[in-house]
Amino acid sequence: MQLPRTLLPLLASAALLTACGQTANYTADTDNFDSVYQNISQEDLKLHTKVLASDEFEGRSPTTAGETKTLEYLVSNFKALGYEPGNGNSFLQAVELMEITADPDMVMTIGENTLNYKEDMVASSKRETTQVNLSDSELVFVGYGVNAPEYNWNDYEGLDVKGKTVVILVNDPGFENPDSGKFQGKTMTYYGRWSYKYEEASRQGAEGAIIVHETAPASYGWSVVANSWSGAQYSLVSKNGNADRVAVEGWITLDMAQKVFSDAGKDFAQEKANALKGPYNTALGLNASVTINSTLKKSVSNNVIATLPGSERADEHIIYTAHWDHLGTDMSKEGDHVYNGAHDNATGTAASIVMAKAFAELDQRPARSITFLVVTAEEQGLLGSLYYAEHPIIPLDKTVANLNMDAMNVLGKTKDVAVVGMGKSELETYLGTAVQKQGRFLTQEPRPEAGYYYRSDHFSFAKVGVPALYAKGGSEPIDEETANYRKRANVIVTGCYHQVCDQFRENWDFGGVQEDTQMFFDVGYQIANSNNWPKWNSTSEFQR
Repeated sequence: MQLPRTLLPLLASAALLTACGQTANYTADTDNFDSVYQNISQEDLKLHTKVLASDEFEGRSPTTAGETKTLEYLVSNFKALGYEPGNGNSFLQAVELMEITADPDMVMTIGENTLNYKEDMVASSKRETTQVNLSDSELVFVGYGVNAPEYNWNDYEGLDVKGKTVVILVNDPGFENPDSGKFQGKTMTYYGRWSYKYEEASRQGAEGAIIVHETAPASYGWSVVANSWSGAQYSLVSKNGNADRVAVEGWITLDMAQKVFSDAGKDFAQEKANALKGPYNTALGLNASVTINSTLKKSVSNNVIATLPGSERADEHIIYTAHWDHLGTDMSKEGDHVYNGAHDNATGTAASIVMAKAFAELDQRPARSITFLVVTAEEQGLLGSLYYAEHPIIPLDKTVANLNMDAMNVLGKTKDVAVVGMGKSELETYLGTAVQKQGRFLTQEPRPEAGYYYRSDHFSFAKVGVPALYAKGGSEPIDEETANYRKRANVIVTGCYHQVCDQFRENWDFGGVQEDTQMFFDVGYQIANSNNWPKWNSTSEFQR
């Protein structure tokens, strides 16, 4: 639920009171902290952003010459700042990627219906094989496809779906019934994400999983589904070739779902209403078939990892993440063909370098180690951070917290700081302390129902239990001049998302990037000099 604006400063104050008990036990010498903090400059942030987003870096696509240049730039900067290799004797961690491209020449049949690719459905497979088949697979509607013990909710209870295809609603039960007390109301939990639904269907032994698309609960239209789930799809190379994943992962349009349910003698709206009331499943009495032919290609990219060892408890680490990758080049385009990725995410990568410099300039190193993990293949599905989480170099039980920087605020300074996934962990108490120092306050992200907490690299750490924080400058400009600039700049930033026009602009106001970089420096400094281990809040889906 979106909180009333008048309550937000009070909540921030309450968080600060809690933080006092958690962050007061510093052991580091703070004599030059303030000067180092002030030395985090817009000029440095601009410089690194401009270089990384230049045409010379070719859009920083994984496994290209652009990657080689990016890795060299990052490693040389971390070395110059006195950081140690984070992976034994190396600053790099190799990440094996699998590119799977489904042949678009496919049709799906459900009962008497023929579903056309991209018009009525999209389908693909994560299995590392050139062909998968669903052949007369029984359809079972499993409501929201959720198995969440902490919410006393299991749509699969008493159900055997081995060899069957499950049909699933998008989002979670709280979205369309926010006053019911179910889940977290309008705020999406991970149980509402499409990725979770495929994962849970796989755990249940299903052969196929089909999500019904609806624009409002998905937060995007069918065209996004059709374009994003077609063409080359990336995953990590798996030891078992992802044989434990469902064979077919797909979406169907709402119109087609309504037709299928009608053919099954059921009313889609009524079945959805049943699913909203509580855990629910029902057989549809129809079968689905589809054959997916795919081409496979393996490649290797790299994460960058650099560490400043702590002065007292060097085995305990605060890990900062940002993704260095973007979309590369498209030589089929006329004119500009480089996806420079200035905002997304040369800004966050630049912040990593500048913040690393700040920690290196402290008179006394923090008690705990500071590690920067600049990951690959975020744009392909958080794959670099996912690989790290599955193959951690620093033991997870020695990873105190993750702080993530992605697409920093180039819209100018703000009065507020938007916490993405507000309320998930005690890291927000440290954030509250840092924000208060800047005269700002914490607020919830504008559209919590869109599930942005699950769309950047911190989420890979959250899934394996490491408290992870993602926050950035909010929506209230600091003054009228900034407000006017923000209106102009926001048109460009929004319209250039994942487009070739996401280029560095000399007239960008880096004041917001600066204050957010200072903020994250402060948060990491607090945690690194505390004896405490931040925890997930009891209401978080990651608590268990």
